[in-house]
Amino acid sequence: MTLPANSKAFTDELPPEEAQAVANQLRQVLASARAGEAELYSHSRNDEKVKIDLHPLVSDVLIDLLRLIGSGDAVTLVPISKKLTTQQAADILNVSRPYFIKLLDEEAIPYDYVGRHRRIMAHDLFEYKKRRMKERAAALDALGAVDGEML
Repeated sequence: MTLPANSKAFTDELPPEEAQAVANQLRQVLASARAGEAELYSHSRNDEKVKIDLHPLVSDVLIDLLRLIGSGDAVTLVPISKKLTTQQAADILNVSRPYFIKLLDEEAIPYDYVGRHRRIMAHDLFEYKKRRMKERAAALDALGAVDGEML
């Protein structure tokens, strides 16, 4: 997958078992701290203990990230304020570039031109992805209801 300039691929390979174990351990510590069962501390340069209070948003993101690493998944971060190429956006949606271009032509996702090339805001791409997931869930629910009526 081609990454935007401001994306960060942490590694080119899947996390080894040791990294997975550390990620799972740290995730449990963060979850305990968030639940009020533990507190987080760091040591400053002069060896004083400094309490770390994580905002719930930061804690949730870190726990989700550690859950992925702990399960052996590779992780790439994409800032939502950045513009993506059509290939990068297609890779994120796990579709072919020609199919993605068709979505743009159908105005399913907003885009701009930079010279002759289309650019998609990551925020718009992720909004489309959320809409698509909701539509799929609704279609599956409807299919399940029809299937239940036939039994």
